[in-house]
Amino acid sequence: MASLNIDRAAPILVRIYKEESTLEIWKQDRTGKFALLNTYPICKFSGHLGPKIAEGDHQAPEGFYDIVPNQMNPNSSEFLAFNTGYPNAYDRSLGRTGSFLMVHGGCQSVGCYAMTDYAMEEIYGLLDEAFKGGQLKIQLEAFPFRMTAENLASHAGDPNMPFWEMLKTGSDTFAAVGRPPTVAVCDQRYVFNPILTGELDPSGPCPPGVDSIAVADARRAPQSAPAGAVPLKQGTVAYRIDDPIAQKINEDLRGIY
Repeated sequence: MASLNIDRAAPILVRIYKEESTLEIWKQDRTGKFALLNTYPICKFSGHLGPKIAEGDHQAPEGFYDIVPNQMNPNSSEFLAFNTGYPNAYDRSLGRTGSFLMVHGGCQSVGCYAMTDYAMEEIYGLLDEAFKGGQLKIQLEAFPFRMTAENLASHAGDPNMPFWEMLKTGSDTFAAVGRPPTVAVCDQRYVFNPILTGELDPSGPCPPGVDSIAVADARRAPQSAPAGAVPLKQGTVAYRIDDPIAQKINEDLRGIY
């Protein structure tokens, strides 16, 4: 942490990749961006690539989840554990079911992500320290594989491709801004860093303009609206003409239209 300019109690992010059997812990440095702190091999997960659909399908979940302190279980029968937060608003909007989907020790899995006890002790400690440092919720991003264009192409034709492309948008958003995206759900889909006030209906239509710039093009995504943004109607933002992001968007729009 010292070499990465990170405070011990700084916020963290958990990222999981099924195909690579890898769990990553990212931690916020003193500049506000997140740096990769450590990587752990996943000892075992059950099922195959693709999201969890129903109770008893033995699938480990994929998607964007929140971990809060009451999801931590220091007395787990599998050494230590924390609940992934499945099902989230997106899962529930699709009628998906399941319970007690965990990351835990013990190296055995029925729908969970199982770690060795040694790795789980360190992972659990990092989450606990972040909560004690004031982090209210920790984002867990679970992916089928590292979300590269090459990996998506290697799975072309898979029926999960539209879902995975949506997950890639969130992954690209994090890569662009160096911080976990704000995640919301409408129209039974994820939206990332939405410029919006108020709650969205996960099953209802997305309001016009709800998608942030990060969704349109993650490589230019701000974490939030820049200082020059002037709120208009719900879901829209006007930018100063001298804002470089706005200028680039205008250039792109001229190319499209």
